[in-house]
Amino acid sequence: MPGERRETRYRVETLGKQHERSGFSCGSPPLDRYLKTQAGQDARKRVAAPFVLCEGEAQAVLGYYTLSAISVDIGDWPEDVANKLPRYPVVPATLMGRLAIQQRLQGQGAGDYLLMNALYRSLQASRQVAAVAVIVDVKDERAAAFYRHYEFTRFRHRLDRLYLPMGIIEKLFA
Repeated sequence: MPGERRETRYRVETLGKQHERSGFSCGSPPLDRYLKTQAGQDARKRVAAPFVLCEGEAQAVLGYYTLSAISVDIGDWPEDVANKLPRYPVVPATLMGRLAIQQRLQGQGAGDYLLMNALYRSLQASRQVAAVAVIVDVKDERAAAFYRHYEFTRFRHRLDRLYLPMGIIEKLFA
């Protein structure tokens, strides 16, 4: 995926009123409920930016992720990372708050596709609004394994939070 150019039947775009969300089911009721009832409100209030995966010209949502800004205490970073950062009390990062794929597409690369889109979008944004990493909060070990496959690393004091430095993301798309 990184560095590869290939045609895809999928498109990722900002969530809008035209997107059909009612049939979305990823197997996690909280993630399903968020897309159906909260994502639009979060976008309007600018607390999260939801992006949706659709196929061809269809408006049915097949997956989604959210991005938002987050500040992370300098003491929360692993020591080797914190030593390379400025001595500010907090540093900026991008939070990928959610990532979910329609059940019938799970295990077929759609999640990888969405993750790469989120990382690329985060990298582009970090060139205008600073962020040192992309952060994810994982709900279980299966999700953690998915992100670790892409070199995400656990935080020092939070086993449910992982990060990927912007420098590594930049190399993915070089």
